[in-house]
Amino acid sequence: MNELIKIPINPLGLNPILLDFQIPILNLPLQVRWYGLMYLTGYVVGFFLLKKLSKELFCKLSDKEIDSFIAHLIIGMLIGARVVYCIVYDFEHWSQNPFSLFTVWNGGLSFHGAVIGMAAASYIFARKIHYPFLVITDTLALAGAPGLFFGRIGNFINGELYGRVTDVPWAMMFASGGNVLRHPSMLYEGIGEGILLTAILWFVKSKQKYYGIVSGFFIFGYAVIRFGIEFFREPDAQLGFYLNYFTMGQILCLFMMVLSVLFFIFSKKYKIKLPWIELNVEKNIIKKNKKKSRA
Repeated sequence: MNELIKIPINPLGLNPILLDFQIPILNLPLQVRWYGLMYLTGYVVGFFLLKKLSKELFCKLSDKEIDSFIAHLIIGMLIGARVVYCIVYDFEHWSQNPFSLFTVWNGGLSFHGAVIGMAAASYIFARKIHYPFLVITDTLALAGAPGLFFGRIGNFINGELYGRVTDVPWAMMFASGGNVLRHPSMLYEGIGEGILLTAILWFVKSKQKYYGIVSGFFIFGYAVIRFGIEFFREPDAQLGFYLNYFTMGQILCLFMMVLSVLFFIFSKKYKIKLPWIELNVEKNIIKKNKKKSRA
């Protein structure tokens, strides 16, 4: 039965390169990859969610501010993801070739680093527009989480970051993973980190009273989901296992769990109320005053 899933290029039979052509006048080669298209899709979805959150007054941003926020996030994401990957996952090569830090087109991005980079970008943006940091990070978590799904679909089409060898009925063969069947762990992560986590965050948003709770749930939720799925994912070849059992991704997830606690602490400390909480308080005060005046 598993023989039917042994596709030599990738599980969908798609070429990772969507378009490959030359620019006529400049005579320069140009490639459009599915992975890049998935990233773009994630940012487009995030843009519309930012507009929705702004309309709901969750984080009131103008169209110009939304564009600026996305620009900050892209720069922060690329810098953070690349720097952390080079230091944590490819230090030996990077230490011998420092300029490899800038060769992003050769691959090598860390999601944990992307979180750090986007958090730093959010802080800079929040200071720039004089907004509370927790308001911005909650907005980022709600608008950005769906993008994780599209990113993992991009990994899936590329046939990268595949899972460990298995004989489950849905096992797949990946071109760069050898002549063996493996867990399609990118799909597990896409469903867990992208779909499930997004649903949790939007549910929390509807229940929370103070900003910062969504950010805490995002960091903690991602860390827990990723930590669990890492048991099905092939560890990085250059790093292998730590303590014969854990991957570097799981170790970084433990740090994320600790970091998430800070957001819950800050949320309780600063108690920045959501706009509809303030409106409900005002409505209740008005109702009480009306009752008193009638009495």
